[in-house]
Amino acid sequence: MTVRIDAELLIPGRGDPIENGTVLLDGSTIVFAGTTSALPGSVGRADESVKVVMPGMWDCHAHFGTPTASELADRTSFPSAAAMGARAVDELSRTLDAGVTSVREVGGAGIELVKEIEAERIRSPHLYGAGGIMSPTAGHADRHAIPLEALNALGDRGEFMHNVADGVPQVLKAVRRNLRRNARVIKICTSGGVMSEVDHWSHQQFSDAEITAIVQEAARADRVVAAHAEGKAGIMAALRCGVRTIEHGDETDEEVVEMMLEKDIVLVPTLWVTRQLMAMPDEMPDFAYRKLSELAEIQDAGLALAVEAGVRIAMGTDIFVHGSLYGTNSREIRHLVEVGMSPLAAIEAATANGPATLGPQAPRSGQLREGYDADVIALDFNPLTELASWGDPAHTTHVWKAGHLVKQPA
Repeated sequence: MTVRIDAELLIPGRGDPIENGTVLLDGSTIVFAGTTSALPGSVGRADESVKVVMPGMWDCHAHFGTPTASELADRTSFPSAAAMGARAVDELSRTLDAGVTSVREVGGAGIELVKEIEAERIRSPHLYGAGGIMSPTAGHADRHAIPLEALNALGDRGEFMHNVADGVPQVLKAVRRNLRRNARVIKICTSGGVMSEVDHWSHQQFSDAEITAIVQEAARADRVVAAHAEGKAGIMAALRCGVRTIEHGDETDEEVVEMMLEKDIVLVPTLWVTRQLMAMPDEMPDFAYRKLSELAEIQDAGLALAVEAGVRIAMGTDIFVHGSLYGTNSREIRHLVEVGMSPLAAIEAATANGPATLGPQAPRSGQLREGYDADVIALDFNPLTELASWGDPAHTTHVWKAGHLVKQPA
């Protein structure tokens, strides 16, 4: 089925905007994107006329089936596998309504729902999951208040989003466990983090030998590695050892930027989560809020250096607190502009740059170009001048996923 979308403004994802543009979909593929005047005369009238048309967005750092705020505060509890799946269904639907048509889930329950998503039994963006987040014992993926034996048993059954491993033989097995779940990317922690209790974001986690082994094992299966890396020690270790993406990258300086450019790294900064959680002091454990406050003081300056130097950036939110926050993902675009990106560059980070975070697993997505996937959204505002509308899913009027209209005005 052919669908014609006419727009006052067409934003292709990469390249200059086009006034009075048209996108033509044929099934799940884009067959034309350009000025309306260049359409062949045989093409019929528009099926939809919208203000702005652009590619569906990518959230390259998301989690689904996540704890509530009260569960986060109680460090010994976590949702059951059934509860995680039920929550993920709601979270995925909200995300799709926000105009996010593809997500890289770097840990969470979504990976277990991919077959249901592909069979269209769950309303969801395309999902590329990592399975269990990998860290050493006492690291960021270790739920420290839970007995280690219980944590490992849950991880072995795929019922927990964390995967603790120590030494080269164990990390190789952990990668293979995730591949067994058809992980499309491997997520590791090369630094400590905020929500874990006894580690610190400034410390390196996993040795260089362990990281290298993980990267090489993933590469044998055409997967790349995403590294949670907040402090410089963890960032530099990840860069030395060949990861594809740096997640967060808060303690970025000139040395880090130089190596990112040399290695052609994709940076996924996740400003959304810092700003959101800083506004929730009463709902976070005290230890986590203290560490988050430390990172909030340095995050923007480090990202500004990366933006100025031309490091490739992809949009990610690190959204993970179950509830109505899902659907506000595109607020990250506004935050990227706040640290120095142009509105058009921030849109490129949210669209065309997303597939690069998957390496060989990347689909032809994120751009309005002939031959690309027909994941398309329409907005009722000009995103180049009206930044305040980002983050409100009501301003995303239409969503096409694989050529199917999955959201339209009531």
